[in-house]
This record gives sequence, structure tokens and C-alpha cells, in this order.
Amino acid sequence: MKKIGILFGQENTFPWAFIDRINQRKEAGVSAEAVKINKIIQGEPIGYDVVIDRISQDIPFYRALLKNAALSGTAVINNPFWWSADEKFFNNALATRIGVAVPKTVLLPSNQHPPDTNEMSMRNLDYPLDWEGIFEYVGFPAFFKPFAGGGWKNVYKLENRHEFFNAYHETGTLVMMLQEAIEFTEYFRCYCLDRREVRIMQYDPKQPHHLRYVKNAKPVEAKLLKTIEESVLKLNNALGYDFNTAEFAVRDGIPYAIDFCNPAPDADINSVGQENFDWVVEASAEMAIRRAKAHKPGMNNLTWGDFITSFAQDKKVKSNPNKNS
Repeated sequence: MKKIGILFGQENTFPWAFIDRINQRKEAGVSAEAVKINKIIQGEPIGYDVVIDRISQDIPFYRALLKNAALSGTAVINNPFWWSADEKFFNNALATRIGVAVPKTVLLPSNQHPPDTNEMSMRNLDYPLDWEGIFEYVGFPAFFKPFAGGGWKNVYKLENRHEFFNAYHETGTLVMMLQEAIEFTEYFRCYCLDRREVRIMQYDPKQPHHLRYVKNAKPVEAKLLKTIEESVLKLNNALGYDFNTAEFAVRDGIPYAIDFCNPAPDADINSVGQENFDWVVEASAEMAIRRAKAHKPGMNNLTWGDFITSFAQDKKVKSNPNKNS
């Protein structure tokens, strides 16, 4: 029996619907349940062929046990090793290399020294920073946000350099990035499942959370939708995320990827709405069943993005340049 588990916290609507949908399918030799955890012993499996991870970003204990489970062959979605290493500034840098438009963005050192460090610890940092060059490159208005944050925590919209320095002093030891604000005419949030299934949803980030998914939306130009879908797939294949959302702000007809590091995205029926909820439940169930059937006991069943695998392949070819000759 191939066993699929979902690891989750406070959310209630999506996990149970996901479990029910898989079990309703009555796929031969496949079942789903909420993950049950007791003692975790190094190098030993936890009893699941596939685990959908919805909570380890908030619970370090879960992240550690999922890495241990992956070593024993569990297909963890999303890859806990990559998720631990990834952050938003790197994602933006990667987007520039794969042809996806992103806002102008710079990385900034924390305003205060991290714990147990002092001015000598950052002696390689040139001081003062080239603030004029930074402001000229990014421009105002701009967003100021953690380079690895989420959930709209510690995010500022700034109109000028005075507001920037006020905000900078409030951020303490957080590492932040300053990002061009895209004054958009259209905005979209997109689910991407299994690096193949995409659902593009019209979205308004200026509204209260429960009203952001636009109902009775106006038709969107087919060419724009195609460009967004292609960008979503490029990003998720490069990063290796099997369950993610990407957001796009459209300015002058160009969709700019704003936020595409959401490996445990909102899937609650009360915020995403019935149609989007039904889609993500069905698509995630399909994905989990596919991964369970493809599961190879004791093997590496994780997804690794093209960014990682292409580097590995390049290194392999360079180490053996006559391989294909």
C-alpha cells in the first residue's frame, strides 16, 4: 500500500478535503491520511511514501524530521532541503537569468549587527553604502521587505528616501531588500502544481485578505495569460517547487513576477473561493497520487529544480569532456 500523508497546522479546510479526495478516488493500493508522528530515529523511515508539507516553515522540528524521512525515500513536497536554502532575493536573481521579468531589486545589510557580532564582523562591507546609486537604480515608490520573509510581515511601501531611512532603522537585525514598486493595471496570483498544472487567478493585493481573489473578473487577453503561464512554469521548474504560488503585476502589458516563493501557499476555501479551492484540491490529489505510484523505496524521491540539476550536469560534462564526443 502506497501511503500519502499531509503535515499541517492550524488550517482546516484544505488538508481534510485533500485527504478525502484521494480516498474517494479509490486508486488501487493508494491511501491518504493526516501524518501521525511519534518518535523520530535517525535514518529510519516515518511510514509514508509521499508527504505534503504545509507547516514545516513554522515548526523547525518538522523540517528536521522531513529531511530525515527524505533520506529514507519519502517524496516530500516541497523538497525540505531546497526550501531551507531558498530565499526571495535569490529567486529574483534567478528570474533574471531565465528570462522572467522582475522588479529592480537590491539586497541590503541589516541595520543592526546580528547577535554576537560587532563592527569588526562586517569589516568587508564598504561604508557608507552608495545610497544615491541604490535609490537611482530602484526608484520611488519602492517596497522594503525581508529578503527571506513571508506573510507580508515587516513590509513597507516607501515614497522617498526619508521614509526609507525611518523604516530601515525599525528593521533591526533583519536582512532586507529594496524593490521597485510596479504600478500595475492588472494583478494575478497563480497556483502551480507538480511543475505542470497552472491556475491563473485575478487578484487584488490592495483589498482586505478575504476579498483579494477577484470574483466575476473581466476577460483577460489570451496572449498575456500565455506569457504568465509560461513564466510560472519557468520559475517553478527552475526552483523545483511542486506546490507553489507566483504573483504577477502587469505594467505596460508586461507581467512582472513579484512574489514566487510561497511553498505553503494559502489554500483555504474561505479566502481563495470555491472554484479555486476545488481546483487546488483536485490538482494536489492528482499530483500526490502520481508521486506515490512513481515512488521508489529507499531512493531519492525528491524534486530538484533545473537550477540544481543543470549545474550538476555541467560539472559532470566538464569533468568528462570527451563523454559525448
